[in-house]
Amino acid sequence: MKNYLNFELEIKNLELELEKLKDPYNQEGLSEVDTTKISELQADINNKLKHIYSNLDHWQTTLVARHEDRPKAKYFIENLFEDFIPLSGDRFYAEDKSVISGFAKFENKSVLVIGQEKGEDLESRIERNFGMMRPEGYRKTIRLMKLANKFKIPIISFIDTPGAYPGVGAEERGQAEAISKSIECSMELTVPNISIIIGEGGSGGAIALASSNKVIMLENAIYSVISPEGCATILWRDPKKTLEASKAMKLSSKDLYDLKIIDEIIPEPTGGAHRDKDIILDNVRNSIRNNLNFFLNMNKEQILLHRKNKFLSIGRGRGLSSGTTSSDNLSMKTNVLNKFFNKFLNNKNYFIISILVTILILFYLFSL
Repeated sequence: MKNYLNFELEIKNLELELEKLKDPYNQEGLSEVDTTKISELQADINNKLKHIYSNLDHWQTTLVARHEDRPKAKYFIENLFEDFIPLSGDRFYAEDKSVISGFAKFENKSVLVIGQEKGEDLESRIERNFGMMRPEGYRKTIRLMKLANKFKIPIISFIDTPGAYPGVGAEERGQAEAISKSIECSMELTVPNISIIIGEGGSGGAIALASSNKVIMLENAIYSVISPEGCATILWRDPKKTLEASKAMKLSSKDLYDLKIIDEIIPEPTGGAHRDKDIILDNVRNSIRNNLNFFLNMNKEQILLHRKNKFLSIGRGRGLSSGTTSSDNLSMKTNVLNKFFNKFLNNKNYFIISILVTILILFYLFSL
């Protein structure tokens, strides 16, 4: 059974009528299928969907991002990757089922896959804690990210969470510390990490895994520091002012791309990702392939520098400050001395030459 949002009621009525036309034998008496009317009705539905989804406001975009039928992380993992081996536990406390993680193959290349999973039905959503990770979930992903970094395996994360779990137990076990350690680990990686926001990217629960070289969003996904309801409650003391809040927060993919907070928008089928999952799978697959190829010829220092400069440049352009600063002037730019030491440490020839020069200098000093 399809689920419809409140602004899709007209679409719902048309699709119910279409289903009746396609199956006339369920009606009283037998009748012929009216193919002409079916084609006209389908065209009408497509036009209305295109009109509605090309004019979504920020709150409607939030509702689409939270749609029950929207493909979840588990769906992408099962259909984009091969030989997926799930790994569990943080080696400290427990297994967090709100995050699926493990090693897999993407087009015959080894990758680490991390996915925040909300669940498909009520039972699985309760089991998955509605995608809200606890400290043990972040500690599990830290453990696996360090393992992937050790073996030079790229990391792909699917972000879909309203935020980190705010329960008493989670706070007692160090929720804030776990999130900050996850951000720190993500920033220190020397392998490419790509984060794809497929639904909600909420607060620190999302950025803990989205501190990546490439932050990508599906067209109708959202990414924000707080939910629109929470923002409206704090700023206006009225949780009903969700439209004003979501607009002020600039949480849509287009807003964030314009602000250069994200790097790419993956287009969705008309009517949202849930209406044609094959198209969205192909679009996500192409994006992952292109972004992995982007880092193919980079060494670990270049990958690390790319990520740090990306985050240092946020807010220095149009939208968040009046002045602009080129990324070339950022403090994380490698200077000549750092380049020399990097070459010295990673090139045996430099090491051998430096030893020979040192010996010659010492020989000359002692011969005086």
